[in-house]
Amino acid sequence: MAMKDSRTGKTTREYSIDDLKDAAQLMRGYDLVALCAAGSGHAGGTLSIMDITAALYLRIADHDPLDPSWPDRDRIVWSAGHKAPSLYLGLAFAGFCPLEDVVLLRKLWSAFQGHPHWLKLPGVEVSTGSLGQGLSIAVGIALAAKLDGKPHKTFCIMGDGEQQEGQIWEAAMEAAHHKLDNLIGIVDCNRLQIDGLVSEVMKIDPLGAKYRSFGWEVLRINGHDMRQVVKALEQAKAGCGKPMMILADTVKGKGVSFMENKAAWHGKAPNEDELMRGLAELGLTARIPYRQLLGKAQTYQAAVNRRLDAKMPKFSRNYWWNAAETMKVKMEPTRKGFGQSLAQTGEDERVVCLGLDISGSIAISDFYTSKPERKRRWISIGIAEQSATSVAAGLAKEGKLPVLGTYGTFAAARNLDQIRISVCYGNFNVLIAGAHGGVSVGPDGATHQALEDLFAMCSLPNMSVVVPSDVVETRKATDYLLLEHQGPKYIRFAREATPVISDERTPFVFGHANVIRLRAEKANFLEAFETVLASDYPNENEDLSIMACGPMVPEAMRAAWILKNDFGYESRVINLHTLKPIDAAAILRAARETGVIVTAEEHQIGALAWRVSGVITETPLLYGVPVITGAIGVPDRFGESGAPWELIKEFAVSAEHIAKKAVELMEVKQAARAEKQEYSLIGHE
Repeated sequence: MAMKDSRTGKTTREYSIDDLKDAAQLMRGYDLVALCAAGSGHAGGTLSIMDITAALYLRIADHDPLDPSWPDRDRIVWSAGHKAPSLYLGLAFAGFCPLEDVVLLRKLWSAFQGHPHWLKLPGVEVSTGSLGQGLSIAVGIALAAKLDGKPHKTFCIMGDGEQQEGQIWEAAMEAAHHKLDNLIGIVDCNRLQIDGLVSEVMKIDPLGAKYRSFGWEVLRINGHDMRQVVKALEQAKAGCGKPMMILADTVKGKGVSFMENKAAWHGKAPNEDELMRGLAELGLTARIPYRQLLGKAQTYQAAVNRRLDAKMPKFSRNYWWNAAETMKVKMEPTRKGFGQSLAQTGEDERVVCLGLDISGSIAISDFYTSKPERKRRWISIGIAEQSATSVAAGLAKEGKLPVLGTYGTFAAARNLDQIRISVCYGNFNVLIAGAHGGVSVGPDGATHQALEDLFAMCSLPNMSVVVPSDVVETRKATDYLLLEHQGPKYIRFAREATPVISDERTPFVFGHANVIRLRAEKANFLEAFETVLASDYPNENEDLSIMACGPMVPEAMRAAWILKNDFGYESRVINLHTLKPIDAAAILRAARETGVIVTAEEHQIGALAWRVSGVITETPLLYGVPVITGAIGVPDRFGESGAPWELIKEFAVSAEHIAKKAVELMEVKQAARAEKQEYSLIGHE
């Protein structure tokens, strides 16, 4: 069994129980090194699943590292995609890829993405990351095997918190209904999810009884007893006429005392000191060349930095954030403004907040953190975005002001039908937070990067959409949307610390854009600019306009600095924080008065660009008026792992790219002006 030469059918290596124990221990050590090198990732769950990983990849599953697409191989689906380092180590120990390469985890252009991508690394069966989908994929793979008369098995690895997703139970019904005795589920029951104990966030037990009632055979084992693990997997592979579910009781952070049974280590990576402590506890300090591996990661990162630098547009000086002696800016995560607002607006007894398992990360738990009396208005839903959305609609129907939030890509996509029908169709007062928007989740990769969410939200009737530019504007926007705005509303903000470009005096009026003008280079970036409501702004005959929303507003401001210093161009920066309804008057004035418009969005090109273009092309006010437009944004692609600021460069949405586009458009404008003057002279002759 296990690793085979697919040409001869012979097993290439036999692993004893002791061999598997040793391999699992080594995998844990390499896991810590890879996470440390990445500086992010999921230590807790990768350590808890490692015994099963070793048994599955080295002894149980039939596969051929020299032929990863061998048709008769067993399939292994990692529905719990955040445990990707465990998957990568299983593949590496089996020989699918060099073991030392796993240390390139979560780095830009690496095959070892934060969540697995089957098109990047041979041996990865499917791309996963959005919890709850893997079992359905596994059902499809198992059905295909039945249709083709193939004997191979399909394994699906899930987390226990993941069982809160409703799609899991749809797949469970389907598997039993279609008698998929070639399907084997494995649940890593480490009892903890991001928000705490699974039993307290959203109870899933009795899990075994539930699967049995759905028609599955169930085995419960100690997931760290290698003999039990191997016996259960062999029994499951032998088949019993039903789909089989193995519930493996494990310890989150297994093997490292300061990580064990700690929810805080769910999505955390060790620093170098913690790495050394962890390797020592595992007894691996002398067995793993951690210095060499960390050096490999650093060398790779240096090459990434050089490649990114070579791609960046160049100007007379380095204008990057805080690189100069002047124009210094404070950086702070916009999500903090969301939490600050809820801490204040939560005084209103109508406000109810729904927890969807990343509560601390998106700051929604600030609603009750220092005010325990509000806990009764904190409703934990768990990993269940679709149900939570409709629950919020029910609360709103009864006069409450519900707030829910999660990663933007889940908040606006997985539950889109529920938002459309339960919330928007009924025009209910539900505030949805699309947190960690754009590329701000960085190393988590494409599955967690919201680059399409604004398309969906702006398309829904009755939905209002706000994309604030910094922490201050996020707080102001949340205050307004929650307590004053009537109807469905979506607010999108980032995870990464971004420039603070406003203060208490800066105007914020829903539906009305701000104009931002660079006045003079100052020691402080914020003080170098003046911000006024667009409706109050007098025309200053600028050369061009830059229209932006969210974290692209400070990039637009920095672009204005570049354009003035290097080219003498004056730019009208327009903060279109309210994407829907958009400030058409501000757009039309800028188009008429400057003639050149560059849009900038941290999103697939179009959420902002198409709305601005629509305003320009649909009005008779601009008939006969030449308007030159260009768009900066992500060009019709998925994201990938990398540090957030690296991805700003990689996706060409930085101030430097905005400035480069502006210069190109200004050349067109000047050429058109020169041509017009030439025609005018010819006419006079």
